[in-house]
Amino acid sequence: MKKYLLLLVLSFTFSFLSAQKNVVDKIVAIVGEEIILQSDIENAYLQQQGQGLISSSSNYKAEILEQQLMQKLLMAQAQIDSIVVSDEEVENAISNQIDFFISNIGSQERLEKYFGKSLQEIRDDMRTPLREQLITQQMQQKIVEKIRITPSEVRNYFKRIPKDSLPDMPDRYVLQQIVLRPDVSEAEKERIREQLRSFREQILSGEKTFNTLAVLYSEDGTAPRGGELGYKSKKELDPAFAEAAFSLKPGRISKIVESEYGFHIIQLIDRQGEKINVRHIILQPKVSETEKQEALNRLDTIRQYITDGKMTFEEAAYYFSTDKKTRNNGGLFADPETAEAKIARADIPGDMAREVNKLKTGEISQPFISHSNGQEEYKIVKVKEFYPRHKANLDEDWQNFELMLQQEKQMEKLEKWIKEKQADTYIHIDDSYKDSKFRYDGWIK
Repeated sequence: MKKYLLLLVLSFTFSFLSAQKNVVDKIVAIVGEEIILQSDIENAYLQQQGQGLISSSSNYKAEILEQQLMQKLLMAQAQIDSIVVSDEEVENAISNQIDFFISNIGSQERLEKYFGKSLQEIRDDMRTPLREQLITQQMQQKIVEKIRITPSEVRNYFKRIPKDSLPDMPDRYVLQQIVLRPDVSEAEKERIREQLRSFREQILSGEKTFNTLAVLYSEDGTAPRGGELGYKSKKELDPAFAEAAFSLKPGRISKIVESEYGFHIIQLIDRQGEKINVRHIILQPKVSETEKQEALNRLDTIRQYITDGKMTFEEAAYYFSTDKKTRNNGGLFADPETAEAKIARADIPGDMAREVNKLKTGEISQPFISHSNGQEEYKIVKVKEFYPRHKANLDEDWQNFELMLQQEKQMEKLEKWIKEKQADTYIHIDDSYKDSKFRYDGWIK
């Protein structure tokens, strides 16, 4: 089961970017000192309609209004509690949203064309709504942060669930992996360095801009936006990359940096507190067929060591695996989304899933090629444990029921808080919405 973050407010959308010019605006609600406009409702409706999120309720615009009313309550309380978010948190969130939309729409150019605005204008329009979203998320977390779940509460919660209502749990696996990245020849590394030197000289001479060269040549997902990474802290970056990037001054370009992902040149855009925003050009050395085969042969030898009992899988992962995230925990491969050890079949990455489907519990795959972060990796994988599809039960699915109960208690706490704040806060709803059916009765006074 995926981790669930309790959010009753509207999730962030680009409705503010696609404001409809034909909407005749008026104030439809006031919450404390905050106002909600008719255009806010219409734009949210159109945005969610475009995303296929409209419910079957004929009262859907009232549902949107109620979501925004709750958000304004949270914002008012956040102001009283002095909850703020830093500029760097906002900028990082903007970059993440931009990344998401570019990945879906295809390129920065298509994104700018779709909204009829430059990337900078889009970023500027996002800033205030995103700041509000981050603040309301923190406020919600503060309201529910003291909720604790005891083992006896989990057992009682499970007993209350009718047997025919217990959820079906999908096939899940506990997987281990050993990863090798093939050695790259010095000649190939020098070819990459020479190309990056040429790029650096072109930028410094003014012949080309960093952005242009990144779009044309950088070999990762940041290329469409000119190599821009967004605001990152040191711990979010490769150590060698971070050391070079954090030593730069705005506008300056680094020398060539080698990281575990490839070779880079880096330009610092901005620094805010403990985070920086940089753009980079990354080139990844090409691995020869001979080097690929050598990696596969080495994995085959490691696999044989394990199957012959000369070492355990855990020992082999520690001594041979090049994957820093898993080598020190016996090669344990966690769910990329939840970080849980048990991973559903549908959530196993494609290359690995094909191999896992061939294996029984305790078996080790043949060496295979996997793809991660634009790089080829060479792996063997072991099915350590397998939990077949079943009706959820406490013995196998304790964490799931614990999480379900926690969510239920968080919802109860938040609903109680909303009702209390409705009574204490000035709220005015326009007459056009007074016959609407709301989830909470306290909006109309």
